[in-house]
Parts: sequence; C-alpha cells; structure tokens
Amino acid sequence: MDNGEISLSDREFEAVRNKVYKLAGISMSDAKRTLVVSRLSKIVRKLNLSTFSDYIDFLDRNASPDDIQEFINALTTNLTRFYREDHHFDHLVEHVGQLLEDPKIKASKRLRFWSAGCSTGQEPYTIAMALYNAYPQLKSWDMRILATDIDTDVVRRAQTGIYKENDLAGLSPERSKFFEPLGNGDVQIPDFIRRAIAFKPLNLMHDWPMKGPFDAIFCRNVAIYFNKPTQERMFTRMGELLAPHGYLYIGHSENLNSVSEKFKLVGKTIYKPKSEPASRSAA
Repeated sequence: MDNGEISLSDREFEAVRNKVYKLAGISMSDAKRTLVVSRLSKIVRKLNLSTFSDYIDFLDRNASPDDIQEFINALTTNLTRFYREDHHFDHLVEHVGQLLEDPKIKASKRLRFWSAGCSTGQEPYTIAMALYNAYPQLKSWDMRILATDIDTDVVRRAQTGIYKENDLAGLSPERSKFFEPLGNGDVQIPDFIRRAIAFKPLNLMHDWPMKGPFDAIFCRNVAIYFNKPTQERMFTRMGELLAPHGYLYIGHSENLNSVSEKFKLVGKTIYKPKSEPASRSAA
C-alpha cells in the first residue's frame, strides 16, 4: 500500500487478537482491525519483515521483552483529560473530607489512592490537585497516589508532568491554578504534587506488588477492553485492596454487574465493597 500499511488477513488478525489477549487480557473486537493495521505496520516495517505472520512468528520466537512491550503499547488506547467525569472528583473531595475527621486517620495522617490505567497522567494529577485545593493541610500528610498503566510510553510521559497549554482548555481558573507556565506553550505540574505520585508500569493481568489498603481506586475506561471473566477477576482483586470505607470509581460506560455480589452502587459509577477486606496496614 502507498501509505506503508501492510495487508492483514483474517487469520493474521485472529493471531494478533489472541496474542494481545494472552499478554494483556485485552479483548479486541472486529472494529479494531483498522487500528491494528495502522499501528503495527510501522513496527513490521522497522523490523524489515514483510507480513503480519512474520511479525507474530517473531513475537513467538525471537522477541525481547522490549519488543513485547512495544507490541502492547501499540495496541493500547490512551484518551484522557484533566477532570474527566468530574463528579468523581467532587465525590472524592467529600469522601476525603470525612476521612480527615476520622480519629484513626487523623492520627496516622496516611491516605492512599490508586489510579489504575493512568494513561498520560491527567487522572492522578487531577486527584492530587483536587485534594490539595480542597485541603491544603494535606501537604503535611503522608498522602500517596499510585499511578499505573500497561503502556510504558505513557507512564514515562506522565512522570514529566509536562502538558500543552491547550490541554487546560475548559478548566476554570480555580482548577488550572496549579499549572506552572514553562514559556514555550507548555505547562508543568509543580514539584510538590509530582512528589505525591508514584508512576509505575503494571500489567493488570500479572501479579500486583502493592498491598493496600487504598482509600479509593480509580479504574475508569479500563474494563471496556476486557471480557467479563477478566473484568470479574480484576474488580475482585481491587475490592480486596480497598479499605472498608474505600470507593471504586469506574468509567461512565462500565458497570460491576459481573461482581455485583461484592460491590454496591452508591453513586453514578461509584461503588463501595460490600464486605470488609483486611484492616488498614502499611502499603
């Protein structure tokens, strides 16, 4: 093809789908065929291969961990923005306000949050900005936000805390006040906010090194890429990491029907565990 794309047979598309499901738990629909061709063709060309069959064979036989990660990165989609589905952050601010009055939490001054599928960082940075804006005293607390994503490229970008000024379009002055202009059309998240966030690559299908418990988990627009059994396993594991008072925030097109016996719906795409997991301990 003139645009450098390589033709993809039905058998090859099925092989790609099987591979990305095995590696990342992602269930890829027929509608993703064009995405597969456009994103993987450049990698196939770079490897001096001729067909997608050659590429799949390469992944099966000769690929390094970096080659495998490049395959996964190419097939993940990262669409996000600051204060996306802002009712979640309003709820989180109210939730944390209640925690600040809890004698045990006031004594420990410890808060833990997880942004699972953090993409380029807008979600965890929004969590931090919303909380620091509402409760400036948290600067002296032990507040930590874990931000993870399977795509190592977006994790590296998120760590810089640098964005374009037009990424702030639509934000009120109150919500955009933390961003520091860099003078070249870029803005940066201030140091004290970046220090509160640990960005880590994480494949949700693999072992999770963190122990929790978390006061809230954001896992929004992640489950849409998984089939129901995979969703059930993932949300069950997340429920085990939530503190008894914790909340799980999911995407507007998602639900927890597959694990409805473990969570109760308490707001618009906001859930709470029905049974109490383990008591609070150091993460």
